[in-house]
Amino acid sequence: MDRREALQRASLILGYAVTGPTLAGILSGCKATPEAGFVPTFFSNEQGVLIETLAEIIIPKTDTPGAKEAGVPQFIDTLIANVYTKEQQEKFIADLVAFDADAKTTIGENFNACTPEQQQQHFEKHHTKAISDATGGGPTGWWNAGTGGDKPFVLKVKELVLVGYFTSEPGATQVLQYNPVPGPFKGCVPFAEVGKAWAT
Repeated sequence: MDRREALQRASLILGYAVTGPTLAGILSGCKATPEAGFVPTFFSNEQGVLIETLAEIIIPKTDTPGAKEAGVPQFIDTLIANVYTKEQQEKFIADLVAFDADAKTTIGENFNACTPEQQQQHFEKHHTKAISDATGGGPTGWWNAGTGGDKPFVLKVKELVLVGYFTSEPGATQVLQYNPVPGPFKGCVPFAEVGKAWAT
């Protein structure tokens, strides 16, 4: 699958432009590939488990593979290790630690020790606040209010998960429509006839 086309599709799904580090990672060859037993190379084991859990919360397994099965945690680990600057890596880890610490403060357990229901609620709490802070209560100021122009942690993770998933083989071929040998071009087709976005 053409990576530039996949990024365009991911941007449409996300509703905004993909940020620089994620874009650089995809174009340089990072892609989600399923592996048996995720062993992080950049994250600590505990951090890897947290990222794995967040990825599965964002795209759970249904009748199609979830983010974990599609290899998205490995994708995130590889991309941050090889594409992010040292400053971006340190910021991401600091945000991850803060996210985990907030679970300890508000729930009484580290995120990994929480029940699936508590994990879901904790993520949704942060996601709702991030969207509210980012938009400033309106359609303008997207992730500027209160963040200094830096995207909130949960939205960074969400972007990485969605891009990793929809550029993986399961995401591109089982969730998006995929035709390795496209037919004639049709410039205007009612969406009802399409059903879902195309991977290529």
